[in-house]
Amino acid sequence: MREIWNVFLVATKLGLTSFGGPVAHLGYFYEEYVRRRRWLDERRYADLTALCQFLPGPASSQVGIGIGMMRAGFAGGVAAWLGFTWPSFLLMAGFAFGLDRWAEAFGVASGAGWLHGLKLVAVAVVAQAVWSMGRQLAADRLRATLAVGAAALVSFWPTAASQVVAIAAGGVAGALLLGRTTRTEALSEGGRQDGRHDVRQDERRQDGDEKIVRAAEKTPDETAFGRGLPSRTAGAACLAAAVLLLAALPSARAVWPSHGLALFDGFYRAGALVFGGGHVVLPLLEKEAVAAGWVEPDRFLAGYGAAQALPGPLFTFAAFIGAEAGGWGGALVATVGIFLPGFLLVAGALPFWEALRGMPRVRAVLAGVNASVVGVLLAALYDPVWTSAVRSPADFALAAGLFALSAFWRLPAWAVALVGACAGAVVRGG
Repeated sequence: MREIWNVFLVATKLGLTSFGGPVAHLGYFYEEYVRRRRWLDERRYADLTALCQFLPGPASSQVGIGIGMMRAGFAGGVAAWLGFTWPSFLLMAGFAFGLDRWAEAFGVASGAGWLHGLKLVAVAVVAQAVWSMGRQLAADRLRATLAVGAAALVSFWPTAASQVVAIAAGGVAGALLLGRTTRTEALSEGGRQDGRHDVRQDERRQDGDEKIVRAAEKTPDETAFGRGLPSRTAGAACLAAAVLLLAALPSARAVWPSHGLALFDGFYRAGALVFGGGHVVLPLLEKEAVAAGWVEPDRFLAGYGAAQALPGPLFTFAAFIGAEAGGWGGALVATVGIFLPGFLLVAGALPFWEALRGMPRVRAVLAGVNASVVGVLLAALYDPVWTSAVRSPADFALAAGLFALSAFWRLPAWAVALVGACAGAVVRGG
C-alpha cells in the first residue's frame, strides 16, 4: 500500500508540473522516473515508450501507467493514472463550468475576444502537430502519399467512420507496401532505436541520453522493476476486454438508450482509435461530440485551446466536453471512457511486447497507420479548426504569429495559450 501511495504522489507531482503536451511529458517522465528515482533504466524506458507508440491511446499517460504497474502492480497503474490525471481533470471541468459565469461576471459575451483567441491557439497547435508529425511519420514519398490520401478521404467523407476507414486502410497499405523498408529498420534489442524512432521523445531527453555515462550511475532497482507486470493470461484478458467493450458498447447503447451510456461509448471509441497522441483525438471527438450536440463548435475549440495551457494529459479535454454535456457526472464518465481503452491495452500488451517488437510486419502496419494519422489530423486542421476560427485577415495573422511562437521560438504551450487569449481580447475587444 505504501508503494502504491508513493506512485500516486510522484504521478501527482508530474500532473501538476508537466506542461507542453505528450512530447514534453516523456521528457519529464524520464527525468523523474529514470534519472532521479531510478525506478527503471534507459533501455526499459525506451522499450515502454515504443510500446505506447505502437498502441492507440494517450502515449504519455500509458507510459506512466506502465511504470506504475511495473512498480506496484495493477493498483500501481491505477494510482499512476489517477495522480497524473486529476489536476487537469479538475481544471478542464472547472473551465467548462466557469465559461458563462466568468463572462457574466466580467460583463462580456461567451464569444468574447479572449475566447476567440483560444480558438486561434488551437489553429496554431494543430498546425504545428501536423508539421512536426509529418516530418517524422510521412517523411518519404510513399508515406506522404498515404497521408494525403487519408486527408482527402476524410475531407470528402466527413464522418467518424471515414477516420476509422482511413486509419485501417493505412495499416493495410503499410503491410503491403512498407514491409521492405521497415524490415531494414528492425529494432535493436537494446532499445536505442525505439527512442530514436519515437516522435514523442522529448528533444531534451534525447540530448540527456547521449550525455549520460552509464558506468558512473548506480544500478536501478531491478527487483522492483517488473515485479507487478501482468501475467500473459491477465494480459490476454485485458486485451479481450478492450476489444469486447469496443464491439459491445454501440449495441448496448442502441438497446438501452441513455445519455451516460452514449457519453461513455463515444469517448471509449475515441480513446480506442487514436494513434499518434493527444492532438489526433481532436477530429474524433469533434465528429462525436459536436454532431451529437454535447458541445457547441465554438466552445469545443475554445476548450481545446485552453487545454494547451494546462499541465497533464491533453485527453482530459474530455472532461471539458463531458462537463458541458452532463455536469460533473458527465465529466467523470467522459474521462474514464477515453482513458480506459489505453489502460487496458497497455496492461494487456506489456507481457507480449518482447515478442511483437521485433516483427517487421507489425512495424510496417504501424508505419502505415501513423502516416494515415497525419492525414486525418491535416483534414481536421482545415475543418473544423481553420473554418471555425479564421474568419478575417487579422485572425490569419494572429494564428500565424502563434504558430511561429510555438514552432520556431519554442514558447511553452501554456504561454502560447496566454498570448493568444490576450491578443484576441485586444484585437476583437473583451
